[in-house]
Amino acid sequence: MAEYKRVLLKISGEVFGGQKKVGLDFKAIGKIASNIKNLIDETGIQLAIVNGGGNLFRGRNYREGTVDPAQMDYIGMLGTIMNALALQQELNALGVQSRVMSSLRLDQACEPFIRLRAIHHMEKGYVLILAGGTGSPFFTTDSAAALKAAEINADILLKGTNVDGVYDCDPNQNSNAKKFTHLTFQDALVKGLMVMDSTAFALCQSQNIPLVVFDVRDFKNVKRVIKGEKVGTLITP
Repeated sequence: MAEYKRVLLKISGEVFGGQKKVGLDFKAIGKIASNIKNLIDETGIQLAIVNGGGNLFRGRNYREGTVDPAQMDYIGMLGTIMNALALQQELNALGVQSRVMSSLRLDQACEPFIRLRAIHHMEKGYVLILAGGTGSPFFTTDSAAALKAAEINADILLKGTNVDGVYDCDPNQNSNAKKFTHLTFQDALVKGLMVMDSTAFALCQSQNIPLVVFDVRDFKNVKRVIKGEKVGTLITP
């Protein structure tokens, strides 16, 4: 029995690049699609996905010299749309109905994001893939995930990462790093735990949206979270 009915899942763009974390690895994307199908079949949840685009382009890597940071962000938004279309392709191949909606207009390839239409798609059982970030530069896909979670009235926001939760320092560099099982958004801000950017944190807090940070490399963790098991780190208002 699912603890949450409507879920927004934030996936890093690097997952779309497979082991190299670069480019589009359709074998890896097909595995993501298969996991999503199993998740939907087993839980019956309404699922929305916000994906990053770091496997294709990271604007923050080019913010020096004469480079226009806003222009770099727009290029990154296009990367998220490419990933979303690739995921839709693999979901379609498995017979999973999905819709790609983008905050950045690209009408020939996907629908523009319209809030009530997005909710209608989810109520019909379609997997909703939300691309294009917020549609504006200077915002991360974490902020986009928090914004879309609020707009579609999601019960919870799940952030899949390559670590199994939130630590007081980098566990890859410090074997004595302490893992938190539960935090408040205020705790995370005071402790300087940069799980998501402060804009995303503030929005989740003001809209009363709980956040779970977990290791997405084992996709079964998504189902465990949805069923109410203690996985990763739960952050609440």
